[in-house]
Amino acid sequence: MAGPDFHYPQRRRARRRRKPARSRRMVGSNLWLTPVMAVAFVAALAGFQKMPAGLAADAPGTTAMPFLRGDAAGDALSARFGLCHSGGGTNCVVDGDTFWFQGEKYRIADIDTPETHPARCAQEAALGEAATDRLQQWLNDGAFTLESAGRDADRYGRKLRVPTRGGESVGSVLVDEGLARPWEGRRRPWC
Repeated sequence: MAGPDFHYPQRRRARRRRKPARSRRMVGSNLWLTPVMAVAFVAALAGFQKMPAGLAADAPGTTAMPFLRGDAAGDALSARFGLCHSGGGTNCVVDGDTFWFQGEKYRIADIDTPETHPARCAQEAALGEAATDRLQQWLNDGAFTLESAGRDADRYGRKLRVPTRGGESVGSVLVDEGLARPWEGRRRPWC
């Protein structure tokens, strides 16, 4: 038996900590964030979707916002393109109508360009090299859009797209410069 001076050890109770008192914020302190977020949202939409050329912004009596215009505003894709004459690449040009972009291989759907590997004659090789160099230059000149061409991919698994900048196809540029011809559903010889 314990004497009067003996104390049994007491269990320590877990103390509940008080949450610090919250200070009340003024209601209007973050209102500046609303227009900033609205502008960011509209700019993101403009980057993801090409808007039609006949927008209400073009109508008389309205103020056009340049980042919402249908011409170059939808061109949001860009990269630095090198040359890759064989297998996979990140951002590189294979030949005048084929390139790699962000790990995907693309075939320009609206043109046919001379073959480069292997070319069937010296004339085709020279023209194919010029088309390859011009496509690389065009892709490096600025932002572009990859428009759908009906079918998603060809029989080789390449994505079929029409690269455009400001609504103009790179295919039409190459055709105008004599480095390609419009796609007719099949390849024709260049020699």
